Amino acid sequence: MTMGNRLILSVEAIAQLRSELPEYPTALEALAEIEDCEGDVEDAAIALAIRAGQQPDRCDDWLEGLAKRCRVRLCAQESLRQALDRQALAAALGYLDENPPCPPLLLLPVVLWVLDRGVEAFCRPLDRPGS
Repeated sequence: MTMGNRLILSVEAIAQLRSELPEYPTALEALAEIEDCEGDVEDAAIALAIRAGQQPDRCDDWLEGLAKRCRVRLCAQESLRQALDRQALAAALGYLDENPPCPPLLLLPVVLWVLDRGVEAFCRPLDRPGS
């Protein structure tokens, strides 16, 4: 759920994601951080980025910027894009596991942000006219 411009996950949503993603330890670590940040995906992403050796700024749109830097990898592969469209997180993370577009700890927050904003709208800047 988006509150203002912030993506906030409920305790129930976090529990549901845990049950869907047991085979992805970095996703589970990200979910633990999201839970520690009271469901705030952006705050958790900043903490995870620091843990991954990145130096994020504290501005409110840091996660959006990271997602946009990953856009080509997230949108170019049709099977990945379809998995994102279906909100099939395990399948999407499976596609990204081999060659992640960002530090693995940040994959889940990026994917959640993209899903919240809408895959079609997020990928639109890469779509060729008429395709």
